[in-house]
Amino acid sequence: MNYDRKLLEWAWQAWRWLAGSVMTGYGSGVLSILQAWLLSRLISGVFLQGKDLQASLPELWGLLVIFAGRAVFGWLHEVSSTAAAVRVKNHVREMLLKHLYQLGPAGIHEESTGEIVSTATQGVEALDGFTGQYLPQAVLAGLVPITILAVVFPIDVLSGVILLLTGPLIPFFMVLIGKAAEWVTRQQYTALGRMSAYFLDTIQGLTTLKQFNQSQPRVERVAAISESYREKTMQVLRLTFLSALALELAATLSTAVIAVEIGLRLLYGGMTFQPAFFILILAPEFYLPLRQLGLHFHAGAAASAGAKRIMAVLNMKAADQPRSAQLYLLPANQAISQVKLEGVTFHYPGRGEAALENLDLVLKSGELTALVGESGAGKSTLAQLLLGFLRPQAGRILVDGQDLAVMDPQAWRQRVAWVPQQPYLFRDSLGANISLDRVNASPEELAAAARAAGLERFIQSLPDGYATQIGERGTRLSSGQAQRLALARAFMKDAPLVIFDEPSARLDPELEEELAETIARLSAGRICLVIAHRLSSLRNARQIVVLQGGLIRERGTLEELQDHQGELVKLVRLAEGAG
Repeated sequence: MNYDRKLLEWAWQAWRWLAGSVMTGYGSGVLSILQAWLLSRLISGVFLQGKDLQASLPELWGLLVIFAGRAVFGWLHEVSSTAAAVRVKNHVREMLLKHLYQLGPAGIHEESTGEIVSTATQGVEALDGFTGQYLPQAVLAGLVPITILAVVFPIDVLSGVILLLTGPLIPFFMVLIGKAAEWVTRQQYTALGRMSAYFLDTIQGLTTLKQFNQSQPRVERVAAISESYREKTMQVLRLTFLSALALELAATLSTAVIAVEIGLRLLYGGMTFQPAFFILILAPEFYLPLRQLGLHFHAGAAASAGAKRIMAVLNMKAADQPRSAQLYLLPANQAISQVKLEGVTFHYPGRGEAALENLDLVLKSGELTALVGESGAGKSTLAQLLLGFLRPQAGRILVDGQDLAVMDPQAWRQRVAWVPQQPYLFRDSLGANISLDRVNASPEELAAAARAAGLERFIQSLPDGYATQIGERGTRLSSGQAQRLALARAFMKDAPLVIFDEPSARLDPELEEELAETIARLSAGRICLVIAHRLSSLRNARQIVVLQGGLIRERGTLEELQDHQGELVKLVRLAEGAG
């Protein structure tokens, strides 16, 4: 893929600001030509024609106006460039976040969190140099030298020819050295992503590392990865300094050639002082945009490396892409009476066996369905399918007769409450974590949800109550309290479909019994699906479905399956024995 073309497409989002940046930069370049002309005229008049201060005032005032104009143009150029860069970064970051939301947890489970965070931060920030510096300068590197040549050629053809021949040397060296720098820059960016991912994994697993006495080996590994990144960074800096030396040397030698040929012609009377001095002052201004382009070339290389990683994320296929261009919106207040799975089959890429195969299941309102099976039986896959994070490769999921595949994913998830086995808790207050779906919930609604989840007494015992900060990932809560908080979220959402993933796994027996009764009450008027292993979670189930290898092996009530003495009895005994 041509990442430079993709960078240009993103930059087009801020074309007005980029046009302003180019216009102000070009205006400053034109003023530099006028400045050189007035300066040469002023010095020629004072030293050769004997003009006094009064006679030189027009040139002096003109130079003062030009200095002020260049300052204003310089400021506007910086403002326009920065605004263009910010607009492009916001656009790309918004695209990234929207795509990550579409991918969902099932779509990014094979990606490293650290690398994704690095892409959304350093990768997007690398676009700043391309949009705000390299791209406007690439245009100015063509416009300003051409304008200077158009001024110089009518005055002195020889000087114009020398400028025309020596000018391309700077881009030549820039590309020659820049290609090597681009390769090293991409290596540096890859090393940065790996270091970010490894460091994040280390921080998140700090407790485990301490428990297993692996802190020091991990520290040494982090140091080795950091050293590798340092070496890559130094390689980039070496090439950057080498590029700057080559460009400065080429510009200096080219200016020296102009100075020598003008000096010799002045010495032998082949040229008058003012045009000679004017061209001599203008020569550095001719090479300046080309030198600045060379200095910003590395920003373009860094942006290309960042764009490669950004496109890798954007090209990840979203699992919840609707099959129809016209999405069906389920009315917000409409109750759901039935969810039906017909011949649902799902295969994970790279796995031979199906996670679910030809599954038929009916979930009815007012009924509690328990899903039982050993690890890898397909329970979590079924939950991800119902949440809309995965799409079946065969079969369909019907919500009151409407295919889930043509429903708006975000609208559908507003109708589903999900209580995972390991809930994610944000670094915020207890109240904010409970009312995640309803930020404007009243204190009474918060209290009702906490009471239903068995969390109210604990919150009342805290000095700050619902305003208590729970720390990152709920570090200030016990496992049972964290699970109850997740339950309170589900009660707060009041969705017609509720999915529980072993909600009693971290609860004590007394609260487990209370929770079973609460879930039974919650199932009145709602569709409830419980992924369960313990017997207490199965007692109130209207139907129990036993999965094995992606297939339904048993189905029925608890009494029927206990009398049958089949797979359910084996699984319950195994789970209770392990507990």
